[in-house]
Amino acid sequence: MYQILPDINGDITKWVCHGLGESLDSINSPLTYGFAFRNRMVGGLIFHNIRPHHDVWWTIYSTEKTWCNKSTLKQMFTLAFKDLDCRRISILVSRSNRHCLRFVRRLGFHIEGLLRHFRDNGEDCFVLGMLKEECPWINNRGTENE
Repeated sequence: MYQILPDINGDITKWVCHGLGESLDSINSPLTYGFAFRNRMVGGLIFHNIRPHHDVWWTIYSTEKTWCNKSTLKQMFTLAFKDLDCRRISILVSRSNRHCLRFVRRLGFHIEGLLRHFRDNGEDCFVLGMLKEECPWINNRGTENE
């Protein structure tokens, strides 16, 4: 039913950026996964500006909520915090995107700041972050399933 698809040729990265109205120029060295439901793309997550053992930025786009389930979230957080061994994940959310802000806060991200007039259109953006030890989606004790 659900499929997690690695972005082999850059098409999913382009789809996410197009859906958000963002330029590919802001995405540095992406590692992207698409989420398909019944053979239809419904979401994408770009890992970019990856600094293994330090941090990673996420860019998320979806056309519906069906991609966001416990199994998918666990896999994406495991990739960031265990496979890439990052200490933190950061996300930018436009101030007007209240739905996304509620969503990422429910995932466990914390507002860390505000970038005033950050977007090309002059819109403010919230900076949100999650530290590895705060992540509710993975086992942080290092004893289970390692």
